[in-house]
Amino acid sequence: MTEYWLRIGTRGSPLALAQTRQTRKLLAAAHAIDEETIEIVVIRTTGDMIQDRALSEAGGKGLFTKELDAAMLDGRIDIAVHSSKDLPTLMPDGIVVAGYLAREDVRDVLISAGPRSIADLPRGANVGTASLRRGAQVKRLRPDVKISLLRGNVETRLRKVEAGEFDASLLALAGLKRLGLADRAAAILNEDDFLPAVGQGAVGITARPNDARTLDALSPILDADTADCVTAERAFLRVLEGSCRTPIAGLARVSGDQLTFKGMILKPDGSDWREVAEAAPRSQSHAMGERAGQTLKDITPPGFLPVEPAHG
Repeated sequence: MTEYWLRIGTRGSPLALAQTRQTRKLLAAAHAIDEETIEIVVIRTTGDMIQDRALSEAGGKGLFTKELDAAMLDGRIDIAVHSSKDLPTLMPDGIVVAGYLAREDVRDVLISAGPRSIADLPRGANVGTASLRRGAQVKRLRPDVKISLLRGNVETRLRKVEAGEFDASLLALAGLKRLGLADRAAAILNEDDFLPAVGQGAVGITARPNDARTLDALSPILDADTADCVTAERAFLRVLEGSCRTPIAGLARVSGDQLTFKGMILKPDGSDWREVAEAAPRSQSHAMGERAGQTLKDITPPGFLPVEPAHG
């Protein structure tokens, strides 16, 4: 039986595997060991199995993490690699976010066979997405378009747009880059006009808080700038009880020893929205995120936020 130096848990999608192989490569280089001594353990999650409805109707973000969490708590894996925007704002007991790889491009892109911008989409265009945030932001810019559910991995979504099943879709540029598919973007959307999801572009690594050996092993590959930004964004999301049920966007940026933050909440149909901006020393990232969330909560009228706290 092979004795592995570390076991990494991941979902089985091409993007999840690309992110996991990147993590393995960085770990192997940091510790001068052979990549093959680090095992990749593929675990199918509930979220991967549900393709016929939006995740918000099936339980929220935890659907992509709970099987990986269980494997970690059972000792089958040592760490798990996630797209940070899939991580719930409250982690289960016995699991922590150990940190993040250096963040990729945070922007969204338009996928279409012809139009090169959202403004250029034909009137009444059918835009496919599984993201309430993306749907609401498109409707904010183009109230006439139709938003339809489009689930599946990146390649599936690209194929369905190319086949004419949808006029357009939206994807994260980071994912396309990691898959070598960035040239498939019809347009890259400016993050100030089309604010990304909390954690977008960041790969988060979870571990057991009492596993000192594994936490020490991860330390050389984790990025402090990304951690400060995503900490602020997740604190913001937590205050708003944000999950897949609410169109919420947020982005923090590092500038020297300062952080700036912009957040937004929208009605699902894009007909109304509220924004907030904050700045603070990066040492106060969590507090700044919470403050931004509370400010937005205070200025948001009824009808934006869920009546009950969202789970996941």
